[in-house]
Amino acid sequence: MPLDGIVVNALVHEFNDRILNSKIEKIYQPESDELIFIIRNKGKSERLLLSASSNNPRIHFTTVNKSNPDVPPMFCMLLRKHLMGGRIIAVTQPDFERIIYLMIESYNELGDLTTKKLIIEIMGRHSNIILVDSNGKIIDSIKHIGINISSVRQVMPGLDYVLPPSQEKLNPLDCSEQEIFDIISRQSDGLKVDKCIVNNFTGISPLIGREICFRALHNSDYYIGELSEDQIKYVAGEMCKIFDQIKNGQFLPVLLYDKEAKRVVDFSAVNILQYENLAIETDSSISSILDTFYSKRDSQDRLKQKSSDLLKIINTNLDRCKKKLALQQQKLGEVSNREKFKTYGDLITANIYRIQQGMDKVEVENFYEEGCPVVTIPLDPELSPSRNAQKYFNEYAKAKNAAKMVTEQMELNIHEIDYLESVHDEVIRATNEQELNEIKDEIAEQGYISQKSKQKSQKNVAPSKPMHFISSDGIDIFVGKNNRQNDYLTLKFARDEDLWFHTKNIPGSHTIVKTGGKKDIPDTTLLQAAALAAYFSKGKYSSNVAVDYTTVKNVKKPSGAKPGMVIYENYKTVYVTPDEELITALSPGDQ
Repeated sequence: MPLDGIVVNALVHEFNDRILNSKIEKIYQPESDELIFIIRNKGKSERLLLSASSNNPRIHFTTVNKSNPDVPPMFCMLLRKHLMGGRIIAVTQPDFERIIYLMIESYNELGDLTTKKLIIEIMGRHSNIILVDSNGKIIDSIKHIGINISSVRQVMPGLDYVLPPSQEKLNPLDCSEQEIFDIISRQSDGLKVDKCIVNNFTGISPLIGREICFRALHNSDYYIGELSEDQIKYVAGEMCKIFDQIKNGQFLPVLLYDKEAKRVVDFSAVNILQYENLAIETDSSISSILDTFYSKRDSQDRLKQKSSDLLKIINTNLDRCKKKLALQQQKLGEVSNREKFKTYGDLITANIYRIQQGMDKVEVENFYEEGCPVVTIPLDPELSPSRNAQKYFNEYAKAKNAAKMVTEQMELNIHEIDYLESVHDEVIRATNEQELNEIKDEIAEQGYISQKSKQKSQKNVAPSKPMHFISSDGIDIFVGKNNRQNDYLTLKFARDEDLWFHTKNIPGSHTIVKTGGKKDIPDTTLLQAAALAAYFSKGKYSSNVAVDYTTVKNVKKPSGAKPGMVIYENYKTVYVTPDEELITALSPGDQ
């Protein structure tokens, strides 16, 4: 994932093709460590992003728009003063390092033509963007590095600019195959080959180190001591092939994508062959690859953060409900013997002539049980026999009322748990921010979060649509993404004769088969609809998932029930195993 020397070299080639002699029209600073240059060349404007972010330092063209602060930061104002209207006359990379020099020619306040250097250092948490004058003096930087931060190298206005400390690595562009062979041969037997390459040569990321090993040895997991002399030659040879291509400006920008997890994984300026389980997307522009990677990863990070926030709220309420359920079950257990109190009251009343006030117990025959066994009933000696009977009747009534109340509360609590688990499943399955915002709005309406925290921006956003599939028999199938959509599909969109599917006893989406009034729906469509219901449920990764189905007229929403919660009758059950390939095959491509 690091933006290594190879990627930087590819960027320099691309910039020399696209922005050499271009004019800097505008400069913005949307983030404290990020700049946007609007560059015009040959009648076309492009957005160049420069970032000194500790997590994602980079430079590339971008199509992403960000809002800018009302008052430009001081560094932005300084760059506008020195560079606005200037022309980029050279783009270079020193010594294959992760550094880019933009040489910019502009006029100063006196009307004199000057040349300044904008330096972009792409080095993790040490990344920086530095403006240097023609004498090598630092005019300013986006990050100031004083003696209190680093005793090795300071980056402050007025100081001479010096390159970051050398790591004593060799420039692979200048190395022969024999030199590479000699360096690898001298390394410790216990060092992995890919790590040896990364440790000894400038600008090579771990990804490329592994790729060199894979191409040479068909495996990237070898140690130096395991290699024969011929194998080391293979490694040196493959490394030379890659860097010969780089010398000649032959790049193949690629994006590595995990289809199953639906996330971008890595990028490279050369082709990557080592992963069988990752999809490879190629592009002629390394900038385009970087823009796609970082925008998608940014979206993934935001999605992950928003999902985490919602899951935290949902799990907190689930824990509360489950603790309450445990107490309710305990309370029901405590009053489960309430019939004994009524029996004691009846037996005391039937034997009241045998009981005297002051007795602390009485033994009587229990005529409610077969054989009339003798039972000992504790008595309060301070109370009369009739008052003792009444005491047991009161305890029975109290326990009976408690059992009724707890049972009702427990039923409501179980419904709430079912609802929260369904929302939890929806958050896990959400694929974009809009879906998460809709879920957030829903649980806000249910009182789980403050209404103030609802997305204001969602007011003018059209609600997302349910998923649409077409069975192999040509029949339309619709699947809800969240409880609001589930309610819409089942209660408004579907007709009485349509078929309704839902996983049995586990959270999942409502799935509707549009029958068009036909009574005989092919078994193929029934099984495919069931597979969709299982795939878009908590049982996605299970096998033989039970899915109930019935006509929509048999599905009802109880009064006061939470979104997505329904009851149904007269249903059948089928067992299916979710299959992602089937889901892809049934998708008509309109979503």
